[in-house]
Amino acid sequence: MVRHHGLLLSLSFLFCYFSGKAQEMTRVRQTIADLSAPAMHGRGYAFKGDSLAANYLQKQYAAIGLKSFQPNYKQPFTLPVNILENRLKLEVDGKALVPGVDFLAHAATGAGAGEGRVYEIDTLILQDVDVAQQFLTNNLRNKVLVVYQRHLQELLSLPEPFQPQLKSVAAVIVRQPGPKLMGTIRGEQLPFPALEVLEKAWPKKAKKITFAVDARLELHYRSQNVIGFVPGKINPDSFVVITAHYDHLGHQGKDLYFPGAHDNGSGTAMLLELARYYAQPQNTPDYSIAFMAFAGEEAGLVGSRYYTEHPLFPLGKIKFLLNLDLMSTGEEGLMVVNGSVFPKHFSLLQHLNQQHQYLPQLKSRGKAANSDHYFFSEKGVPSFFFYTLGSTTTEYHHPNDKADTLPLTKFKEVMALIQTFIKAL
Repeated sequence: MVRHHGLLLSLSFLFCYFSGKAQEMTRVRQTIADLSAPAMHGRGYAFKGDSLAANYLQKQYAAIGLKSFQPNYKQPFTLPVNILENRLKLEVDGKALVPGVDFLAHAATGAGAGEGRVYEIDTLILQDVDVAQQFLTNNLRNKVLVVYQRHLQELLSLPEPFQPQLKSVAAVIVRQPGPKLMGTIRGEQLPFPALEVLEKAWPKKAKKITFAVDARLELHYRSQNVIGFVPGKINPDSFVVITAHYDHLGHQGKDLYFPGAHDNGSGTAMLLELARYYAQPQNTPDYSIAFMAFAGEEAGLVGSRYYTEHPLFPLGKIKFLLNLDLMSTGEEGLMVVNGSVFPKHFSLLQHLNQQHQYLPQLKSRGKAANSDHYFFSEKGVPSFFFYTLGSTTTEYHHPNDKADTLPLTKFKEVMALIQTFIKAL
């Protein structure tokens, strides 16, 4: 009877454990779905999507019980951003192209609407003086310049005598080789409408373009980081920092938005789950743990750079920083940016992963300015940037980066590795 009773207790424990983990992943999926829902407007700058997401995170922080360095967990800052709202339309010879599938606006597009005749750019104007002179004599006022993506920067960099000609065009079409279009964010604006069209969607011998695109450049758009912390029980003045960017690309036009589930709803959801874990009394860490959700990452790491220039506690008090981005896969392991910069910490991470068999492999990279860890490590803060490896089901900077497509293959294992690593620091 005693053995039977012990077996029942063990089975009961296992049931509760796995039931808890299942509920945890249900909550993770709901968080990602919330962050990537149409109501969040792609967590970008059109329709204040970033502020809507920040308010969502503020409520989550408060419900978890995180402490705040300043009112409402928010650290405001400003950034320049080209906002694309309302109209986005393109027709070629009377055929409407599909936004997000056949074409996108260039992130730095100017605003405009109208029509024009196709003017295919002779790339010789970029090298040949005589051809360039001929280009200067053409009236381009009702023309739509068409240029291959590989030549766009050369066109924009033409010397001053060519600039009035470029500014007089109706619009510019940039032919993209594909296979897919990818959106971006820019903090400047071209003097003409610019649209990127997939090569396979561009008809042969195109003659007439009809277009409309709305864009406004805000030089001092107000956004915010969302920051909270759990006080440590032994060394409260020393911090481990968990970061993830919550912003994404937002809208292009009224109807097209970028959900940003993989990038970076997944990393933001993991940050919240780690905050929930450490906020529980039985998991109170020895060191304080700060949770920093950054805006402006897609616009050039603006939020995290601002933080390093205006820290809420001394950067020298950071024992280690872990930045989470693209956390949806993992069947092929985890990439550790800065792994070769901090070899002792990477060796510890490798040892823990091998000991517990969390992930099939950890790969190491050197320094890279590709996410929010960068300006911290440039200021001497020991930092890793984690992103998961594997799966072609996830999209990147694309309207199909949706919550229901994410496998979350090793989400729990990456979290467990992080918790084990923090405990071993």
